[in-house]
Amino acid sequence: MAGLGSDPWWKKTLYLTGGALLAAAAYLLHELLVISLGKTQNNLKYVGWKIHLEMATLSEFTGNHILHHGTWISCCVDLIYGYISRVESKVDRKQQEIDSKDAIILHQFARPNNGVPSLSPFCLKMETYLRMADLPYQNYFGGKLSAQGKMPWIEYNHEKVSGTEFIIDFLEEKLGVNLNKNLGPHERAISRAVTKMVEEHFYWTLAYCQWVDNLNETRKMLSLSGGGPFSNLLRWVVCHITKGIVKREMHGHGIGRFSEEEIYMLMEKDMRSLAGLLGDKKYIMGPKLSTLDATVFGHLAQAMWTLPGTRPERLIKGELINLAMYCERIRRKFWPEWHHDDDNTVYESEESCEDSKTHTPLLDFSSYSRTETFEDEGAENSFSRTPDTDFTGHSLFDSDVDLDDYTDHEQCK
Repeated sequence: MAGLGSDPWWKKTLYLTGGALLAAAAYLLHELLVISLGKTQNNLKYVGWKIHLEMATLSEFTGNHILHHGTWISCCVDLIYGYISRVESKVDRKQQEIDSKDAIILHQFARPNNGVPSLSPFCLKMETYLRMADLPYQNYFGGKLSAQGKMPWIEYNHEKVSGTEFIIDFLEEKLGVNLNKNLGPHERAISRAVTKMVEEHFYWTLAYCQWVDNLNETRKMLSLSGGGPFSNLLRWVVCHITKGIVKREMHGHGIGRFSEEEIYMLMEKDMRSLAGLLGDKKYIMGPKLSTLDATVFGHLAQAMWTLPGTRPERLIKGELINLAMYCERIRRKFWPEWHHDDDNTVYESEESCEDSKTHTPLLDFSSYSRTETFEDEGAENSFSRTPDTDFTGHSLFDSDVDLDDYTDHEQCK
């Protein structure tokens, strides 16, 4: 109290009361975020206990003024705790019904509201990888983080693995899949270097655009599972606390110490590097898929479909058009149910545009296998003719279509 100078006692009490209430509110919002991401309900109970303790301690110095307000906040916490307890008990019962015996259970954030599979580059990377590798899996959108606090994570035969790199290594070892089998040592080294550029550098520039500069648009897309009557509040809380977390972690990373213009300059350099590496190839490392494609697609898809009107969207759909066509190519091949009605950029023929006017919604597959959706690509002399394929069966978005063959075919009609 002496540190407040010569202010009257009532001002001192007001200052301390306001500060204590703000601290308690900030702590409550933080714990709500933790709960919304799937932490245990004990966190919220701990909040009420801590607020009671802190208010009681402060009351020793300022009388009972703060204790009264603190008790009111604690009661609110108890009410929310009771609701969250009921929600989590339902989630726990549902979790017990999941059996990972010989099944890949993919835990990830809930689908956004804009039709994109995920606002997380890493969740989209992991699910795209499973489809590329033709591995059946089940989605689980419970929102519960892994033991390491990571998302996504998987369960397989009751083993839990988190971190996309470790998940892929685990699946390669257990199931014998390998998207990089066509890459030599030099190409594998390039692939890893590009992966680290994308995940450890480009990712942070996307996170800045998504959760700091374009936060209001991101909030509209965000979907929270189990929020109930608190959904709008939790959405607001999650977005604004995530903004603070992103800024703090970017500062620790180092990239957040630069100005907004400098951050976007770094983003543009990364995107131009990817565009130069892709060139006119079908995939990043050549004519065949590799794990790197799942990584790059998971990140570039955010610029393509989750950042409307921003600099990365204008760049990828404008000057770096080969990256846009690359994203479209992968989306059409591995996500047949994913359509984006708000995309006004045309990458397709008029015939394909007509067909795309009738869309099916993005499905939350309880069990997904690409072999059940696509024809066998290994079948010789066979192809599926669709509005976006030419007479050879190549996609019109494949940069390696032989244009001479196509011209000869048209002349023979």
